[in-house]
Amino acid sequence: MIKILAKSIREYKKPAILTPILVTGEVVFECIIPYLIAQLVNQIQAGCEMIVIVKYGAVLVVLALLSLLLGAMAGSYCATASCGLARNLRKDMFYKIQGYSFENIDKFSVSSLVTRMTTDVTNVQQAYMMIIRAAIRSPLMLIFSFVMGFVMGGRVAVVYLVTVPILAIALTLVVRKTMPIFRKVFKKYDALNASVQENIRGMRVVKSYVREEYEKKKFHVAADDVRADFTRAERILALNNPIMMFCVYLVMIVILTFGSYTVITTRGLDLNVGQMSSLLTYNFQILMSLMMLSMVFVMITMAEESAKRIVEVLTEESILKNPENPVMDVKDGSIDFDNVSFKYSKTADRMALRDINLHIHSGEVIGIIGGTGTSKSTLIQLISRLYDTTEGTVKVGGVDVRKYDMEVLRNQVAVVLQKNVLFSGTIKDNLRWGDPDATDEELMEACKLAQADEFVQQFPDKYDTWIEQGGTNVSGGQKQRLCIARALLKKPKILILDDSTSAVDTRTDALIRKAFREYIPETTKIIIAQRVASVEDADRIIVMDGGTINAIGTHAELLKNNEIYREVYTSQNKAGDNDEQ
Repeated sequence: MIKILAKSIREYKKPAILTPILVTGEVVFECIIPYLIAQLVNQIQAGCEMIVIVKYGAVLVVLALLSLLLGAMAGSYCATASCGLARNLRKDMFYKIQGYSFENIDKFSVSSLVTRMTTDVTNVQQAYMMIIRAAIRSPLMLIFSFVMGFVMGGRVAVVYLVTVPILAIALTLVVRKTMPIFRKVFKKYDALNASVQENIRGMRVVKSYVREEYEKKKFHVAADDVRADFTRAERILALNNPIMMFCVYLVMIVILTFGSYTVITTRGLDLNVGQMSSLLTYNFQILMSLMMLSMVFVMITMAEESAKRIVEVLTEESILKNPENPVMDVKDGSIDFDNVSFKYSKTADRMALRDINLHIHSGEVIGIIGGTGTSKSTLIQLISRLYDTTEGTVKVGGVDVRKYDMEVLRNQVAVVLQKNVLFSGTIKDNLRWGDPDATDEELMEACKLAQADEFVQQFPDKYDTWIEQGGTNVSGGQKQRLCIARALLKKPKILILDDSTSAVDTRTDALIRKAFREYIPETTKIIIAQRVASVEDADRIIVMDGGTINAIGTHAELLKNNEIYREVYTSQNKAGDNDEQ
């Protein structure tokens, strides 16, 4: 896990190495200062001249400034290294996700991926910051202060050997108690983010059904669950401070009591006032170091679970890979399904598609119709290799899709999915997802084919109109037409519309299909639809039922011979007649 995370340090290795070096110098100077103060106290007690005090004072100021300078530089380099690691982790995760197949993405929820790229990365960043600074500083300070304590205090410093283990054991127990809580809370973060994301995405539905109070309660439960776990952890962690202060005051009492007694009875021979004052200073340094170490352990405990979740994303390998010598040219838009069966997971009980045998000629218009859950979308997702078949082969242009370079294949198979997505940016920006080099004239031509140019021209800024995130400032039908235009700009050999005209009226739907026939006759067109009217003029219509092909034929043939198709057609025409009445 550490090796995988360390790969993301990259260009920030230098500040990561310099930070502990600078911290070491800072600690050395801090530990020398109490020693010199003790010497100064003894000199003053012995009645030294002012020049001696000035010299000691000057040296102490220089040491303090050097310690401050090294500490500031260490802090700056530490911030650079930790923020750089966080940046690279987010970048590496994002790039990795872009290479995932649909099957990989199905393993992670969207909210979980968001949490991993935000909260989890922040936790790892903070832990890394503490590791390269506090986790170096605290042990060094602990060791140097121990050594200097025994050098200055002799047998009186034995008190450290009693109190330090007590504090260490108590803090270890605190950390062990909080570990399971922090490990559990991140899954609840996922649930909280899921609740927020789902609510915002479905805000129009929430308001339409007046479900605001229900959503508030659902969010409250998720938020309160996270709060409860963190409260439990913080209550336990709150014991750190009183435990530490107890040990600090205990040591102070012992040093002041036995130290004063030793100073008085030996008249400063075994222990003098300067040594006793330095013992008190070293005591604070030792106990503060232990306190800081406990916080480091807690932060590392939190970050350990976050690190595992990040590594899961970074080590997830895409199920779909390019072959060693991929085919780089798609000959035509012919499609062949040979004995294809498919299921979404190896552990799934049933096949989503079974025994599919289908042969589509280049340039054909194919309609696909069927009830909800009949795997219509699943069928077409195998063509552009968004999933791989479980059994059998899918061929495009006479070549198994697994032999193509995936980028080449997907550039020739344009899919307008069921869920039409527009991104924040202008209409031009969104259209150029289809072809980054498309001219304005090409954009307009594609929009005319998709029956989108008419409404775009009515916007004040026309093709420079800003589209809000998710396309919330355009209607569902407008969004669908822009997505179709975007797909057309790819100039594909195969165009697939997955229920992509459901939000447009029948007249516009007919105009889109007419434009396809006239202007892109060589492109294979597959139209998945719920309306019979959207596919009735197709060369052939496929009727799907329960993950299998129930029938294939023209509109007239299916109307005559297929019960499922006839039932759908009759029910929709009756509905239409009733609407007219």
